[in-house]
Amino acid sequence: MKLASLTVDGCRRAGAVNDAEDGVAVLPTALGSVDTIVRGGSEALKAVRGALATAEILPLAGTQLEAPLQRFNRDILCTGWNYWDHFEESKGKREGQDPVGRPEHPTFFTKGPDTVLGPTDDISYDPKLSSKWDYEAEIAIVIGRDGRSIPEGKALEYVFGYTVANDISQRDLQRAHGGQWLKGKSIDATMPIGPWITTADEIDDLGSLQVQCELNGRIMQNASSAHMAFSFSRIIAELSIGMTLRAGDLILTGTPSGIGNAREPQVFLRDGDIVVTRVSGLGELRNAVVLTSLT
Repeated sequence: MKLASLTVDGCRRAGAVNDAEDGVAVLPTALGSVDTIVRGGSEALKAVRGALATAEILPLAGTQLEAPLQRFNRDILCTGWNYWDHFEESKGKREGQDPVGRPEHPTFFTKGPDTVLGPTDDISYDPKLSSKWDYEAEIAIVIGRDGRSIPEGKALEYVFGYTVANDISQRDLQRAHGGQWLKGKSIDATMPIGPWITTADEIDDLGSLQVQCELNGRIMQNASSAHMAFSFSRIIAELSIGMTLRAGDLILTGTPSGIGNAREPQVFLRDGDIVVTRVSGLGELRNAVVLTSLT
């Protein structure tokens, strides 16, 4: 199932995308938002399936979808350097610490929830704030059950679904604050997610998802999830050691090579750019970079 958020008659509603009909079924208000359904687990999904037969169907084309998640328990949880090709391309160019060898454990950081945008919303861009705006196409995990110290072998049982994200980053801000990534990752209205959440049962092979970022029609990133340094299960297991993950948490799983900061010459986002982020089986984001005053 693919769960999307949309506004109908001024009311934010949850919808279920029907690929066969190229439409979106508008779910009853009693089921609440996608955030509510995620926290409701299997019983909520059962109620969604029961409501589909009588739901109003809107054409997907022309329907403005919003960020599927908009109510967060905490900061967005993120994984750095999780594709070895990206780790290698960034040697000597990293913001803060620069490990000599490959890490033995995932690298974690967070970014503020006010970064979140919808799948076609404008990415805010303020050159007064930073001169190095970069793109990072990623697969994001949506947690569906509370859990702490989750065994790696059971980690996927805690996943509600997956979505697409672009972790837009300000490289100079990352470097400016003691090597901590939070500031250079947390600028308001800069991280599109969506276009929907694909439930875990829809994904046959987590190792064959193709991650791409296209900038003004040029493919900048193109890699398979098979190239991840640490698997989805490993990320969940290590992140949850002694720390409770909660239903509704969003975990970004890292970006492949091709980022602008590591290119020669470097490529950074500018006003008017069009960024397309896609993951096979999960959908596509299409966002314009738009001059905005953030200072």
